[in-house]
Amino acid sequence: MTTTSVAPRPATYREVFAVGQFRVLFGSYTLFLVGETVRMLALSVTVYAATGSPLMSALAYAAGFLPYALGGTLLLAFADRWPPRTVMIGYEVLRTAVSAVLAAGLLPVPAMLALVFVTGIPSAAASRTALLPDLLDGDRYVLGRAVFSMAAGGTQVLGFATGGMLIAAVGAPGALWITAATCLASAGLLRLRLADHPRRRTGNSAGIGETWQVNRALLRRPAVRALLLAQWLAPALMVGAEGVLVPYAARAGAPDAAGLLFAAVAAGMFAGNLVVGRLVRPAGRERLAGPLALALGLPLLGFALHPAPGYAAILMTVSGFGVAYQLGLARRFLDAVPETHRGQAFGLLLTGTMTLQGLAAAAGGALGEVAAPGLVVALAGAASAIAALMSWRTLSPRQRP
Repeated sequence: MTTTSVAPRPATYREVFAVGQFRVLFGSYTLFLVGETVRMLALSVTVYAATGSPLMSALAYAAGFLPYALGGTLLLAFADRWPPRTVMIGYEVLRTAVSAVLAAGLLPVPAMLALVFVTGIPSAAASRTALLPDLLDGDRYVLGRAVFSMAAGGTQVLGFATGGMLIAAVGAPGALWITAATCLASAGLLRLRLADHPRRRTGNSAGIGETWQVNRALLRRPAVRALLLAQWLAPALMVGAEGVLVPYAARAGAPDAAGLLFAAVAAGMFAGNLVVGRLVRPAGRERLAGPLALALGLPLLGFALHPAPGYAAILMTVSGFGVAYQLGLARRFLDAVPETHRGQAFGLLLTGTMTLQGLAAAAGGALGEVAAPGLVVALAGAASAIAALMSWRTLSPRQRP
């Protein structure tokens, strides 16, 4: 059993945004999210329109997730070996090039999915997340994580809500050119405004061997392993529902409502992180981790009744609110990992999250080929709730591993 000190009061957003380097990192991340949200919706809708297949649509949605499986086993050691700014700028330049190729419209659907998959392997997310504790200390770090999560929810609300209008106005290629522009803007912001932080480790051995070695060492730590599983399973299984939202809206007779359903999830994420991160004290966040994790899946059971898009959006919003459970685990995870491997530890967390979410989205799409989308969403919710119950000891602040 381990213990961590708990701050007597939560930090404030003013304290977080008073840090200039955090503002730069936040601005870059917001640009990343805007571009990625537009790309994901444009690609998913385009593929579904071209193929009429829920599986292919889900694979288009999952193409941005699954590359983390390879990146997490091949390249994570570089998150601690290379300077964070170098990694982040290089990745934004790569995303610019990929978005431009997709916007050109010269590739068939299988080639588009393959390109998104392969070029998604080298990700800068581990370097970005590992840099955050260097900029913010104590409870400011937890609130900084909440701000990043709110940015993810807020930009997705705007992106999914306006994505359909963008596609209608400028077409899918035009939407993808917008993604390329945001990537280029993010790279410029990082190059001009972010300080050059040093690498955490030195040497020339970074690569597949070291990545596997450190990943194994992290997973052998009971506290780290339990916290990873608690942050991986429940939200990943919930994403299985998102893999069939496009066909669910189409079968409900309102194909344009797909953006509304995606936006509802993001709105719930934004609200959850705002309320729990700012209004709940640190000890309260830890107490709420279990109930909020259950809230990821339980609302989705209502999809078994095939609700109309408006009611379905309410259920998705409540589910998204539950993502705030991770705030109760953020400081514990940071304390559990060694500082010299912090970048790889956060990369491993993200690798498992994105890989499992991609697999769940693809599985949801595959199941949608033989079952009604509403039933698929309900099954995903049940699986998420079961996963939360299986991690209850870790989610409970009184029985930490």
